[in-house]
Order: sequence, then C-alpha cells, then structure tokens
Amino acid sequence: MWLLALAVLCSVAVSVLFRLAPRLKLDVPQAVTWNYLTGALLALALLDPPLAALHGEHAPWRWWLPLGLLLPGLFLVLAASVRRAGIVRTDIAQRLSLLLSLIAAFTLFGQHAGNGQVAGLVLGLVAIPCLLARPRAEGSPEAVDWRLPLIVLVGWATTDVLFKRIAADGAPLSVSLLATFAIAFVPMLAWQLWRHVRGTARLQLRSFIGGLALGALNFSNIGLYLAAHRALPHAPATVFATMNIGVVVVGALVGVAVFRERLGRLNLLAIPLAVLAIVLIGHGMG
Repeated sequence: MWLLALAVLCSVAVSVLFRLAPRLKLDVPQAVTWNYLTGALLALALLDPPLAALHGEHAPWRWWLPLGLLLPGLFLVLAASVRRAGIVRTDIAQRLSLLLSLIAAFTLFGQHAGNGQVAGLVLGLVAIPCLLARPRAEGSPEAVDWRLPLIVLVGWATTDVLFKRIAADGAPLSVSLLATFAIAFVPMLAWQLWRHVRGTARLQLRSFIGGLALGALNFSNIGLYLAAHRALPHAPATVFATMNIGVVVVGALVGVAVFRERLGRLNLLAIPLAVLAIVLIGHGMG
C-alpha cells in the first residue's frame, strides 16, 4: 500500500505546487511546458515503450492528437482552479470526473451498470453541486470560482474517455503516454518561445526548475498508481478506491489545515459524499 500512499502524495503535491506558484514566482505556462518535456523523457527512459508502435499501421493518432492538445489546456485550468477555487474543491472535482467516465463506459463502451455503481453515480452527482456551492456572498471575488472546478471535472473525464478509446485500439500505455506528452510539449514550447520573443514573458530558470519538479511529480503519480495495480493484480477495486479517496481526504486536509481554504457547509458535505461514491463505484469494479 506504500505505492498508493506515495501516488496520493504526488497527486496532492501537484496541487500544492500550483497553489504556491505565485509565491515562488513561477510562470505557470512555462512550468507546464517543461512538465511535458520531463514526462516524455521519463516515459522514454523508465517505461521502455515499443517505439515501433508510434508508426505502426494501427497507431491511434486520431486519439493521441486530441488528447495531447487537450492536456496542456486542462493542466492550465487545473492550475487556475487550485489558485482561485482552492485545493479541496479542485481535487474533489478531479476525482469526481470518474462519474462522467462511468457514464461514458455505460453508454459508449457497453459496460454493465451494477447496482453499487449506479448508487455511487447518484451520490456523486449529488456531491457535485455541494462541491461547487459558493460559501461567500454573490458579489465577492469567488462568485465565479465554481466554473473552474467544473471545467476540471468535465475535462478530466474527457481525457479518461480518450485513454479508454486508445486502450481499445490496443496501443500500449507506455507509448500512449510518450506520444501525448510529446504532442503536448510541442505547441506549448512554441507558445513560450513566442512569449519570450515578444517580451511578454521571458523564459525563466526558476520556471524551468519548477516544471521539472511538476513533471516528476505528475509522472510519479501515474507510475506509482500503475505499479500499485501490478502489485495488487487481484484487487483493482481496492487500488482504485484507495487512490481516489486518498487524494480527496489528503487534499482536503492540506487545503483546510495548511492553506486555510474557506468552505461552506455544502462544500464540507461534498467530501463524505464523494468518498462514499468512490467506495460504491470501486466496489462495483470487484
């Protein structure tokens, strides 16, 4: 279980790094750019992807390209959501994206809906408006904060559906990670060079270092989660539930205790609802 514990810590650490970005004077777009370079290099070095699959007849570029273009924009939204809506709401929204992924599995991939998964889906859908409820007055700066976690929720579900489509085409996960990270890096690098040339945002060493750290954390989160599945091949539901519940709980503790994030009663209610929904959905996977 230590693999899962480390995966949870890496996932929450990504949100913490985004939360601290203004204090550390990091340029977030630059950091996200170098994050994808780091991810691609780590995938190439550690996962030993079969490179022949990149140019094989059945290489799913029709899915790799939209996924690679979606990921950087979604990561930038995630960073903005962490800064403006907080770690608690953003991490829960990211994990509740599994609800939309589950709906897609039922409707697009023909998966059977068990009673537990349906119950978890209903509870999760109840948790979403609780999560997005605004604890402050309508005229406050947080009046539109609910939109960013909602985009995170929908966007992360979309990436999950694309990964499922890629898996259905038979592409190895290692190759898919390498391809999507590389695709994401190219337009982001072009954008940063354009910003640098125009003088709107000079390339920074500190943002490069921050991007390396971000990429290492992001890749470690994925790698440790996959390693946990390999270590517990007969308990996928346990791995799934532990990972998602761990991120929700640890993210909530860090957000409230460390960053003093303000949550209303409905926001707090979303935490146990999300945990219970994940438990039910995970149980349905067993």
